[in-house]
Amino acid sequence: MTATPHTTGKIDARWHTALAQFTAGLSPAALATAYLDWSLHLMASPERQAALARFWFEEPMAEEIADPRFAAPEWQKFPFNIMAQNFLSAHRWWDAATCKIPGVDPKHASIVNFAGRQLLDMWSPVNSAFLNPVVRSRTIEEHGTNLVRGARYWIDDFNRMLAGHPRRESQFKVGKDLAITPGDVILRNRLIELIRYHPTTSKVHPEPILIVPAWIMKYYVLDLTETRSLVAFLRDQGFEVYVISWKNPRAEDADLAMQDYLDLGVRAAVDHLTKAGAQQIHAVGYCLGGTLMAIAAAAMARDGHDVLRSLTLLAAQVDFSEPGELGLFINESQVAFLEDMMATQGYLKADQMAGAFQLLRSNDLIWSRVVRHYLLGERTPDNPLMAWNADATRMPARMHSEYLRRMFLGNDLAKGRFTVDDETIALTDIRCPIYCVATETDHVSPWTSVYRLLLLTDTDVSFVLCNGGHNGGILSEPGREGRPFRAGEKREGAPHIASGDWYARHTLEDGSWWVHWAHWLHAKSGDQIDRRSSQFKPLAPAPGSYVFG
Repeated sequence: MTATPHTTGKIDARWHTALAQFTAGLSPAALATAYLDWSLHLMASPERQAALARFWFEEPMAEEIADPRFAAPEWQKFPFNIMAQNFLSAHRWWDAATCKIPGVDPKHASIVNFAGRQLLDMWSPVNSAFLNPVVRSRTIEEHGTNLVRGARYWIDDFNRMLAGHPRRESQFKVGKDLAITPGDVILRNRLIELIRYHPTTSKVHPEPILIVPAWIMKYYVLDLTETRSLVAFLRDQGFEVYVISWKNPRAEDADLAMQDYLDLGVRAAVDHLTKAGAQQIHAVGYCLGGTLMAIAAAAMARDGHDVLRSLTLLAAQVDFSEPGELGLFINESQVAFLEDMMATQGYLKADQMAGAFQLLRSNDLIWSRVVRHYLLGERTPDNPLMAWNADATRMPARMHSEYLRRMFLGNDLAKGRFTVDDETIALTDIRCPIYCVATETDHVSPWTSVYRLLLLTDTDVSFVLCNGGHNGGILSEPGREGRPFRAGEKREGAPHIASGDWYARHTLEDGSWWVHWAHWLHAKSGDQIDRRSSQFKPLAPAPGSYVFG
């Protein structure tokens, strides 16, 4: 049965929307329920309370005090070393206080631990101009001008937030500095523009590459700059490359469902390519686009539509049973809270989603920036990836509700309950070879969760684990340092290997996983043929119009 959004009265919905402005979009009821569960069980455990009292005075392990926030030499001197040690001891104590309390729901314990760590990090001595020795030294050196600059930066940022534009305007512009690989829009409908990139080789493989990015972000992260463009790299390897550019939904698009994203998105693009003569396609999906592409592949396999030559999934989950810390924000209370927020506007705003993502890495995305911008008086240098990251998109109400309920809450795809065209699909039906990429420090799609694809499919799967995060690890162009990877292959019918064992058995390889993937694609492709003239009438030059929405 198709999931339907939770609905409440207009007054409740507007109240929850107003409340969300003060909670970063998080449900207070979900937090309170978790806290009540933890606190009641801890109060009923006097032996555990005594153990916690003793734990505070235990010496920390060496690895526990290796916190990069206190790496500067100034933190090793008295009294700042005592402040750092006390702060780290508080972190250790809080972890112990929320770990394995008998009777507490493990997810509730994780939520309480997470919330407490956010409060601790807020009051870290690193964030104080008076307690941070690095800031004190800078203030003495510059006679306080760093704090004056920081105050100006804070006022600028606050005014932008009031105006509804919380991010600084970037000097990097789409179509000028970003998304500049030459191409044409060859299809446009209510939801997508399909972009075809101009080939640069005299011969091309007969199977084109279709890339499906996540609809939560603009596609051009995969065509960032001239030197950091995955689509340009694939084009230069002798492939015809196509990418979907999703429309940024508005209130009138609130009724768009996951079925629409499949029909108007993946299926529309595939049909367009096959009608123009493509017999088979190399399909690629990134993040949520990878989840959607896996759904489409399973539906094609169920229906006997043998159009996929291969399937590549980049930092994409198909099993949401272990989604990492992001899963702490997804429960019935939280989803209902989000649905009320979306009911008042027809979509979920980008900044309403950003709060949860920033909290996942609050030290990197919030507090380190507070120190750098407002205390040290330094602006983070503008760069293309920051410009793209600030160019966020909205989520239509119906689709986002279905996604959260059917994936995060129900895990329907992994459990064989997900329906397409009112019929169930199964990942085990996919017979084409799969290339799956995960990144080691991914806070959105943890690599161990991505790895579960190998447990849910019955075909050849090449699994690659790259150093880096959700975006940086994927953008591992040749020549980029610090991006080694591990690669292994599971043959159809081979026994399953647990993720930890897989990691131990595969050694690091130098170079870019892009090159490794290109060799894999070449091996899965037909012999190259003379470059064909385009069968499509261009509607507009790349990057199209939807990317500016």
